[in-house]
Amino acid sequence: MRFTTLSPAVALLTLLLLALAPAAHAQARKRYMFAQKNPECPAVANLTKNTDEDAEVSASYTHLCYRSPAELLLEINELRKIHAWADSTYQRRLARLPAGGLLVLTIHRQGATNADPSLLTLSARDKDGKELFKATPRPGTGRFFGRDLYQSKQNIPFVKLDPAAGPFLLLVNDSRLRQQFEYQLTPGKE
Repeated sequence: MRFTTLSPAVALLTLLLLALAPAAHAQARKRYMFAQKNPECPAVANLTKNTDEDAEVSASYTHLCYRSPAELLLEINELRKIHAWADSTYQRRLARLPAGGLLVLTIHRQGATNADPSLLTLSARDKDGKELFKATPRPGTGRFFGRDLYQSKQNIPFVKLDPAAGPFLLLVNDSRLRQQFEYQLTPGKE
């Protein structure tokens, strides 16, 4: 049996490559021990630590909310009462109502170009890990939010899901920050 030894230059190069390899992957975020309920959106619970003060300082604030079709229909009916819409306006709004509801995505990033929602990829998975939904938001830039932070907010139509099959895992991948944010969606909790 024969053993070979590496030259010092090859050994150094190998160590350097091994040290740099993890930097190419998405940065793991700290996770809560238990899903954190969102007072603004009871159907979505936060699994990763990304909406606290530390996230605002590091410019990685990412917030996801779910609005059910029933909630959207109630809003359309209330607006109809307030504004005395013509029947055609009401019918047009009803036709645009997404069957599965909406995901409301809000991000805060440093610099207007970094607050581009198209840098994110959203996906939903069931308990078995099967992908049910995947979307990339429309491109855009953020609006000034304060302290060199820019905010971008976007509504994304969602697919119709059976609430009995939940809870579902919502993933938001940020290609610029190389981070992944995780949420738990329970559609029946509106």
